[in-house]
Amino acid sequence: MAIFSNAELQEISELQKRYPEPAATLLPVLWRLQEKRGWIDDEAMEAAAAVCQVPKSHVQGVVSFYTMFFDKPMGRFHVQVCTNVSCMLRGGEELLATMKNKLGIQNLEHTPDGLFSIEEVECMGACGGAPMMAVNETFFEKISKEEANDVIDHVLAKDEIPKPKFVAQMPELTEAANR
Repeated sequence: MAIFSNAELQEISELQKRYPEPAATLLPVLWRLQEKRGWIDDEAMEAAAAVCQVPKSHVQGVVSFYTMFFDKPMGRFHVQVCTNVSCMLRGGEELLATMKNKLGIQNLEHTPDGLFSIEEVECMGACGGAPMMAVNETFFEKISKEEANDVIDHVLAKDEIPKPKFVAQMPELTEAANR
């Protein structure tokens, strides 16, 4: 399968040994493909279907169901802004408008250079930290419009995502980690 290297096929094979069915590895396989290619196109869906031994229609259903998978090119830095109730009440819609203006793009678009894309999302699971924004897998809670602009400026200047200023911690998890 040309889309996967031999090393990747070996890694997938090892992963599949942990599950009763190869289909159980579809999500990690899709993550790998998206990580490699930036999005999951038709060729990638066919490769995932073959290696996971499922129909391509099943892969299409998974890719279209989960918002974390992109079926079109997105930016290398994908900005997500929550506008669900908690975030909306704490300025999420204004934050989204600020990011659209800063980047010069609309929802589910990417900048001409392919560096940024933006997506309005319904919930990021951190209502206590509203408003919420993420850049790739880095989550920024209780973020102001000015701080969000600073995040984008940091990415532009250093080609990396800065560390969030506010990091929520769950006491029971922190205690368990310190044992």
